[in-house]
Amino acid sequence: MTPIRTERLILRNWEDRDRELFHRINSDERVMEFFPFRRDRAAADAKMDEFRAWIAEDGYGFAAAEIIETRQCIGFVGLLDTDHLPFLPAGTVEIGWRLAPEFWGHRYVTEAAEAWLAYGFETLGLDEIVSFAVRDNHRSTAVMKRLGMIADPASDFDHPGIPDSHAALKQHVFYRLTAKDWRKNRP
Repeated sequence: MTPIRTERLILRNWEDRDRELFHRINSDERVMEFFPFRRDRAAADAKMDEFRAWIAEDGYGFAAAEIIETRQCIGFVGLLDTDHLPFLPAGTVEIGWRLAPEFWGHRYVTEAAEAWLAYGFETLGLDEIVSFAVRDNHRSTAVMKRLGMIADPASDFDHPGIPDSHAALKQHVFYRLTAKDWRKNRP
């Protein structure tokens, strides 16, 4: 992938120096509050390798977000094919993110996500980008709203990958942004 530069961030493929941070965000109780699992180091390394391979192949994915000034990786933001949700049409692309808690509240996700929306609509020529989160994940839904995404309650769903043992995490809200609406709302 060609790195994407924003005002404060570089969005790039994963590097070996990111492994500690990637493990930390995938095992931290606050970051993973709305997920039914935590990854140990081996599982985190395997998932990072998977993300890195997808990005190398597709040119996009859940990419590392690095602060330009410090060269510190803070988490990930990116676009991903939603092949894991069988009820969505083939070719549906989601936008998602996960940052270490010390970087929350600085609008890094919004800044990076805006760049990824531009990439998705302008470079990839997507007609729509979606996002979804556990119903009670108000931090993520607030970002979706800031990005101009529209809630689609008719498409809310129980996530098939969440076990019944974590019933409170099954209900997901669904947001959409069409290329037309994105272009209409750009400054």
